[in-house]
Amino acid sequence: MRSEASYSEAFVWVWLPGAVEPVVAGKLTADGEQLVFNYGQSYLARDSAIPLYAPELPLQSGLIPPLPGLGMPACIRDGSPDAWGRRVIINRKLGIGGARVDPARLDELTYLLESGSDRIGALDFQRSATEYVPRGAEAASLEQLVQAADRIEQGMPLSPELDQALQHGTSLGGARPKAQIDGGDRKYIAKFSSTTDLYNVVKVEFIAMRLASLCGLNVASVSLTSSLNKDVLLIERFDRVRSRAGWQRKLMVSALTMLALDEMMARYASYEELAEIIRHRFADASATLRELFSRLVFNILCGNTDDHARNHAAFWDGQTLRLTPAYDICPQNRTGREASQAMLIAGGDRMSRLSSCLNAAGHFLLSREEAVAILERQLACIIGQWDAVCAEAGLSETDRAYLWGRQFLNPYAFDDLDGDAAGLKVMADTARSP
Repeated sequence: MRSEASYSEAFVWVWLPGAVEPVVAGKLTADGEQLVFNYGQSYLARDSAIPLYAPELPLQSGLIPPLPGLGMPACIRDGSPDAWGRRVIINRKLGIGGARVDPARLDELTYLLESGSDRIGALDFQRSATEYVPRGAEAASLEQLVQAADRIEQGMPLSPELDQALQHGTSLGGARPKAQIDGGDRKYIAKFSSTTDLYNVVKVEFIAMRLASLCGLNVASVSLTSSLNKDVLLIERFDRVRSRAGWQRKLMVSALTMLALDEMMARYASYEELAEIIRHRFADASATLRELFSRLVFNILCGNTDDHARNHAAFWDGQTLRLTPAYDICPQNRTGREASQAMLIAGGDRMSRLSSCLNAAGHFLLSREEAVAILERQLACIIGQWDAVCAEAGLSETDRAYLWGRQFLNPYAFDDLDGDAAGLKVMADTARSP
């Protein structure tokens, strides 16, 4: 629904590989309920031009409609803000926030053109095809960002200063309060605690990311800091490269885009189908499949059931795909015994059990023996490093007790293990014992 639309078109700008300045690639135009894309002739004439994502926006003249079932090109939707950024924009445009926010009050072109320019990946959106004017370029202190995030959560309007401070975070994905911070030769995404947190989610995400790294996964670098007596998680951006000439940006596409799905169809996304795409279209497919399988296993061991298809992504250089470092590995609150992953694992199975991983190992070109070895190494690492990483994070004993055996190493994850994998359940049971 385009109930409060402000724009009918947006020009799509892109940082080509190795470039520090963007060029206009084409135009996104409203056509009824859809947004259609058209490459500019000047872009098509460039020797360095690449498709924004070949499977859905090949380099060709003329209007390119979205793939069947989509309302806009998915690779462009990847650059649009998600829940948190939309709340900030609605607060600014309509003066409402908090629980009353209805994202449908504004349309996709408004979200693209009103969000900050330093968005994930290498795209940005402008009203002009000839002049690039970045939005949200002014730096803000961590204290300003924390204050602004608090007011947004409470549904309170922002002062002009705080509104500008939070502009950097409007183009980011995810539902939690966040913003962007420039750290000289590095860039970071800052995640803040929320008033709805039942435990210290910021520290717990840090712990999960650190343990994932210690288990051998390729993950984004993380660190902890604090501001106004609140913990803040800093995640180093991996889609930016500092060069002598300036900042380069890396094109990215989400697994949702690779699977040709949108949010309404996300429940159909599966590791099995993503593994098939990796086999056919990724560089170094064998190592990538092992990495993806390892991430699935770790998600189950740490209780991260929010592994939806926007939380997996790949770099796109115009020809090949490469898996990005893992991000948003955050154990989720859990009440019942059973749990399921956001993405299907294989077939219709999405249950958060290691046996489901072992049954799907062949899709990742892994033998059962190789898969069991991955499970065993990760389990031993989590058990061996838990206390040290919790101490590094300064996690309270109360939160440790709440998480251990509930999110991390939940007994349900070890159901139905037999044969050469039966010993994993014994390891976990022993580790959970007082």
